[in-house]
Amino acid sequence: MKVESFQSPTLLRMLQLPKSQPMRNLASRSKSYELCRQITAKYSKTFYLGTLLMPEAKRRAIWAIYVWCRRTDELVDGPQAALTTPETLEHWEEHLQSIFAGHPIDDYDVALVDTLERFPIDIQPFRDMIAGQQMDLYRSRYETFDELNLYCYRVAGTVGLMSSAVLGVDNSTSKAPWDQQTNSYNPVGEAIALGIANQLTNILRDIGEDARRGRIYIPLEDMERFNYTEDDLFKGVVDDRWQELMRFQIQRARDYYTKAERGIRALSRDARWPVWSALMLYQKILNVIEHNHYDVFSQRAYVPKLRKMLSLPIAWLRAQVL
Repeated sequence: MKVESFQSPTLLRMLQLPKSQPMRNLASRSKSYELCRQITAKYSKTFYLGTLLMPEAKRRAIWAIYVWCRRTDELVDGPQAALTTPETLEHWEEHLQSIFAGHPIDDYDVALVDTLERFPIDIQPFRDMIAGQQMDLYRSRYETFDELNLYCYRVAGTVGLMSSAVLGVDNSTSKAPWDQQTNSYNPVGEAIALGIANQLTNILRDIGEDARRGRIYIPLEDMERFNYTEDDLFKGVVDDRWQELMRFQIQRARDYYTKAERGIRALSRDARWPVWSALMLYQKILNVIEHNHYDVFSQRAYVPKLRKMLSLPIAWLRAQVL
């Protein structure tokens, strides 16, 4: 789904360097975070806007996580994807383990290592994301939504889990003495739901682009339900069948956004406005798809900057009262 890449042309070779080969001097922490900021700003403008509403330490950590996730995704979706093999992803997981051991290998790693020192982030969601990229190596169709849901969890729900440790939860909501010793609510399921909602939105926005690469992410059982064929999709047919199919898919994505909303009030106060903003901005892509009469083959759905900015005050109000 990526048009261009920031990966070094030697990334795949670098992943296979012998352990004993010396590495060059790496970037400082501030330089590494700045690199991550630049990448996030360039490749995910909507997401980046949300991060700017966070305290500095949290937004820098989110940039570091985003860059690792994007690099992982580009191993199978980037310009050099044809060179990626299961062994490449095994080497990437070894790279990940080195980061979690506190040993950065390249400039981008420096920021993530520092982030891991500051926030209690678990390695498993990172491993699960790599497993999701492995699915893209050998799958170009999903028979059922259950199959697609597993894929969405691995490549996007995991981002919710990674981010949760940075965003934090609010431990001050209960003042009753008998509640002081109870564990605060941690909205893990809602964090996963937001990641899945975003991925379903990506899938719907990028249907035409994925089709040109021979991939169909809409569950085949759903296409059959609406009597819409693979051949129709590859031809970019937009008719009543397609519109009904897209309405069904959009409603499913919105259901996940609704579930995600329920968990925002449990987050730390300084995280609620950024998360509400990111959720609302990304959800608006679905509105644009509807405005374009569900034509995702010849038009790319995007939210104009002015409309994004107008959403921020509403997101702020929701963060205060919901």
